[in-house]
Amino acid sequence: MIHKIDTDEKGILKGINCFALDMDGTVYLGEKWIDGARDFLKAVEDAGKKYVFLTNNSSKNPQAYVEKLERMGHTIGLNQIVTSGEATIDYLKKNFPEKRIYLLGNELLQEEFQEAGIRLDEKAPEVIVVGFDTCLTYAKLCRVCDLVREGLPYISTHPDFNCPTETGFIPDAGAIHAFIHASAFRYPDHVIGKPSGDIMDYLAQQAGVLKHETAMVGDRLYTDVAAGVNNGYTGILVLSGEAGMKDVEESDVVPDLIFSSVKEMIPFL
Repeated sequence: MIHKIDTDEKGILKGINCFALDMDGTVYLGEKWIDGARDFLKAVEDAGKKYVFLTNNSSKNPQAYVEKLERMGHTIGLNQIVTSGEATIDYLKKNFPEKRIYLLGNELLQEEFQEAGIRLDEKAPEVIVVGFDTCLTYAKLCRVCDLVREGLPYISTHPDFNCPTETGFIPDAGAIHAFIHASAFRYPDHVIGKPSGDIMDYLAQQAGVLKHETAMVGDRLYTDVAAGVNNGYTGILVLSGEAGMKDVEESDVVPDLIFSSVKEMIPFL
């Protein structure tokens, strides 16, 4: 299949009223804006449309993202951030109400769970939740593997193997899953983040958007684009992060549109 880049021959973007934007690799890398990303955000607003940031990264809570963007010179509201951590809390409340949770996650994620009323318990949990724990220790890995071997329900916030940064990639939640599987022989029973329908349903609910009028924009085929095309959204790939055209040719996931970066979408809004 021949994939055209940086064009929208069918005028798909004209019918999009909301852009759900991945963050790492899509609008920034680390603390550095991807070229033209802020121009794109302004162009979306100028076109009378809206955007929300949808991230699988559960190492930060929404407030941390608001503060990060503020440091980078861009002000948004908390309602413009949706994280896999939030979607996981929603899932737990619906499917495991009042259960005691062992959470493999850093302090920000733990605080977010507790503030939402989730009961965290390291000694006698009933459910395991694995996030992107940037404070991971060998002792924590030993404990979570013990619990996984016990057969407790095993949930994860998201599947990403790597998180892009300004200097390359760092191991993400999917790499932690691989470690646990190598020792305890189980992968998560359920994963909430992109490409799961759980986070995409949560997004529509929280942002108050219609799926067919919303585009999921990101730099990964197996999470961002798959989340879009498999859940009733338009799926747009940008080549500013993880995926390249070679990945597109080899993937079963077919983006609706492909752009070099979000900046190249501006003329088609």
